[in-house]
Amino acid sequence: MVRRPPRSRTSSTSHGRHVTPVQAVALLLTFVLTAGVGGLLTAGLVLPVVAVADTATDLSVEAFDDLPTELARQPLSERSVMRAADGTVIAEFFAQNRVVVSLDQIAGPMQDAVVAIEDRRFYRHGGIDPAGMARAAVRQALGKGQEGASTLTQQYVKNVLIDAADRRGDQIGVEAAREPTYARKLREAKLAIALEKELTKDQILEGYLNIAQFGVKIYGVESAALRFFSKHASELTYLEAATIAGITQRPSDLDPTLHPEATQGRRDDVLRAMRREGFITVEEYEAGRATPLPDTLRVSEPQSGCMAAGAVVQGSGYFCDYVTKVIQNDPVFGETPEIRERLLLNGGLDITTTLDPRLQTIADTEVKSTVPVDDPTGVGSAISVVEPGSGHIRAMAQNRNFNNTGDAAGRDNSVNYNASYSYGGSNGFMPGSTFKPFTLLEWLKQGKSLADRVDGTARNIDTSQFTACGQRYSRDTWPVRNAEGGSGQMSVAQATQRSVNLAYVTMAMQLDLCAIMDGAAQLGVTSSTSGTEGQPVAAVPSNVLGSGSTSPLALAGAYAAFAAGGVYCRPIALTSVKNADGVDLPIPDAGCAQTIAPDVAAGMNEAMSNVWRGTGSELGTRPYPASGKTGTTTHNEHTWFVGYTPRLASAVWVGYPDRNIPMQRITINGRYARNAFGATYAGRTWVNVMDQVLADGQANPGFAPPSADIQFGKPVPVPSVIGLDEASAVAALEGAGFSATVGGTTPSPVTPGAVASQSPSGAAPVGSVVTLTLSSGPDAVPASGPPAAGPPPPGQG
Repeated sequence: MVRRPPRSRTSSTSHGRHVTPVQAVALLLTFVLTAGVGGLLTAGLVLPVVAVADTATDLSVEAFDDLPTELARQPLSERSVMRAADGTVIAEFFAQNRVVVSLDQIAGPMQDAVVAIEDRRFYRHGGIDPAGMARAAVRQALGKGQEGASTLTQQYVKNVLIDAADRRGDQIGVEAAREPTYARKLREAKLAIALEKELTKDQILEGYLNIAQFGVKIYGVESAALRFFSKHASELTYLEAATIAGITQRPSDLDPTLHPEATQGRRDDVLRAMRREGFITVEEYEAGRATPLPDTLRVSEPQSGCMAAGAVVQGSGYFCDYVTKVIQNDPVFGETPEIRERLLLNGGLDITTTLDPRLQTIADTEVKSTVPVDDPTGVGSAISVVEPGSGHIRAMAQNRNFNNTGDAAGRDNSVNYNASYSYGGSNGFMPGSTFKPFTLLEWLKQGKSLADRVDGTARNIDTSQFTACGQRYSRDTWPVRNAEGGSGQMSVAQATQRSVNLAYVTMAMQLDLCAIMDGAAQLGVTSSTSGTEGQPVAAVPSNVLGSGSTSPLALAGAYAAFAAGGVYCRPIALTSVKNADGVDLPIPDAGCAQTIAPDVAAGMNEAMSNVWRGTGSELGTRPYPASGKTGTTTHNEHTWFVGYTPRLASAVWVGYPDRNIPMQRITINGRYARNAFGATYAGRTWVNVMDQVLADGQANPGFAPPSADIQFGKPVPVPSVIGLDEASAVAALEGAGFSATVGGTTPSPVTPGAVASQSPSGAAPVGSVVTLTLSSGPDAVPASGPPAAGPPPPGQG
């Protein structure tokens, strides 16, 4: 490393004039003689002309007058705290570990200890100590070593200058504020005199006790008290105060956790000074010196950042990190990412989040129980839990250990599988069939119903049958198969329950692909991949079946809109951010809005309530109203379960996080799966989490039912086919959008084999089944009397 040459012991003024040691002595002596009379400040801030040997006087006057007379003070850098929704502090952030407190929040012995050891004449001088300053200057000029003579006021000035340079990123300025040069001493002295005319002694002492360093990365007496004694500065005893007061002389060398013997020696020096000044008795002095320093310590480990969050609320490191990304990414917290980061590290923010500690603990436990962190397969799993109607993120967990250091490896990482790239570093995962509901959503928006019939037969698809943004899609052959089985005509409700691929492809061909993807985007489900993050999923046929990439948090937020009757709220992690003065700052808003019609949302809830009798049947029925959807990609690479109740929506993903590896013939935590599906591991995690969370004694209401139009379709005229032969009747009904079935024969004057009656007639929803009864001819019609006895109608036997 290249080192800069040391600066000369002579210094320059702000205009570059050099001051020799002899001249500096003359200047300081002139200064102190005019600055202090009887220990009180009587001199002005402009040095008068005083006769001094040679030409030193003129030079001194000019050099001194050129120095600043006003100290620019900024609010001190303070640590920020992050809280769970119940107020629990889950993490702290700081460039300097500092908590600013007022003087009345600092114990009297702490104030006494600092005055005794650092500046015994603090309350009697005017900012500088003339005698001590002159003595130190003469010794230094004569080459007899350095001797400290800075008052508490001067030390406060020095710390303010260091802090200002550090905030600017000006390392040279930091070094200059620390260099033992005449110019620096002069500057401090003049600023100290000016400061004493502006502030009271107590205000200066308060400022010093908050800005000074009291250990490695420990600033201010409140942080020192919390660090070394796990108590507030207001609660310090004289012995604890003496320990802290001694540290500031050499903060690194006298940190009691690192150098207890040296610190104890310095503590005893402070006790001696306190006894000399009459702040403690001889008995207290002797008792204090006899007490081993380690016996007095009760150390609390300060940790900046999200590494410590998991120790407070289980597994909350990834949520904590997500919150920091929200602050760093949102312009509401500052114009640039650098400004936002400084606000977090220096702004003394009090951040209240949406995290529910109980729910978070359950979620973390169950994610890691189903797919353990150290499972030999290396499969990943994550869950996001969002509250419908508010967008509050209540939990965020994954089967990894949060570690954002450069040493992280293996199952320790900082990549958040729940979030998109800018909020956690993950590119998201293919959602598989959990994306199908957005085709269903557009289907219902277009006035179609759950009873509509669609073809679920596996077949090769001509992609030119799709429309994207009003234009026919390019022609290609797309072979599509049904992972969950199913074929032939079926209702949309049945297609959803069984997750039939071809049925959903058939639905998409009757819609516009862009409309499907835009509908998903309106509910926050967009691409999570770097480069396309935040953009709608590409309007291509394969994405109807979930071939794009999105995140668990996005899906949980979208499904929460279904649960909330169509009210979509962007998932949010913050409920309050206050600055160091306790003033509320603007925060990102959930922007809750009625994004989809309530009846359409009710239809979504109805369709997905059958998952427990369909692709999620192995999970059993739930003891509370719930809807959801399983998801599995083509070769079982990614599996999902996204489910919800009116109270909570949760999305669970299970798969390999870094590569698209099929989860086939796999054993995870003793559970074998020939082919892993959405219900296999993800669904089991969802059930284990939600069953516990919702068993809290609160009511679990159901969903509002959809209208008959949504459920069965809007009635349209049913063609009358009475008198037509069977083939003609069936063709006429199917041409009008109905299905037909023959329900037997009946005596009738209508031509034998023709339709004698139909049900329904008049009007019925499109897709309804019309039952036809054929004529057996007029000869079978009895002339009179009751009809012959026959078998009872169904349900009555």
